[in-house]
Amino acid sequence: MADKEIVIYTLPTCADCHAAKRYFTEVGVQFLEKDCTTNSAYPKEVYDLTQKQTVPTIVIDEQVFVGFTDHFEQIQQLVKS
Repeated sequence: MADKEIVIYTLPTCADCHAAKRYFTEVGVQFLEKDCTTNSAYPKEVYDLTQKQTVPTIVIDEQVFVGFTDHFEQIQQLVKS
């Protein structure tokens, strides 16, 4: 598995965020979590990436996904490639 740069923008109360973090941990993929409640710059970064303020926003290399379960198959393929 090639090393991927993965960033996940999250909120503590977001179930989909927890699912994404659990998945990446279970498959042994490192990621950087950016909890939007801990830094006021993170929500702006999400908006700049997506024109929305929705979490999880997942960035894998240059690809941006809004949500986890809706994009699970694509994310899984990128992680395994």
